[in-house]
Amino acid sequence: MPVVVGFIPTNEGRAALERAIEESKLRGEKLIVVGSNKGGDEFVKQGLNFDEELEKVTDRLEADGVDHEVHALVRGKDPAEDLVEVADRMGAKLIVIGLRRRSPVGKLIMGSNAQRILLDANCDVLAVKPTSR
Repeated sequence: MPVVVGFIPTNEGRAALERAIEESKLRGEKLIVVGSNKGGDEFVKQGLNFDEELEKVTDRLEADGVDHEVHALVRGKDPAEDLVEVADRMGAKLIVIGLRRRSPVGKLIMGSNAQRILLDANCDVLAVKPTSR
């Protein structure tokens, strides 16, 4: 039962990846990295960076000897939908996501992708924040 992580090239995405690697090693399970992007004009601008970042992730996991798969999805779906779908298809035991720091008022409303993953996932979800510097 693999560990699935949603990865984006931000501090939050990197924190989620680090914790997912730890969980994968701890559990002795495969790590499934999902990079999801809706597509469209914004993706065209960031597309090359998206691929480069996922290549860096692949290199890191190979260097660490982590059993893994990396999925770069550009299917017009929300990242939450892609992540839950992959987790269900792979029979995941855990999904790891990164959360942004929020103001006291912002804490009343969680990010829409994080909220959808927490509500729709059929497995445990671990939400992590990047360390503050």
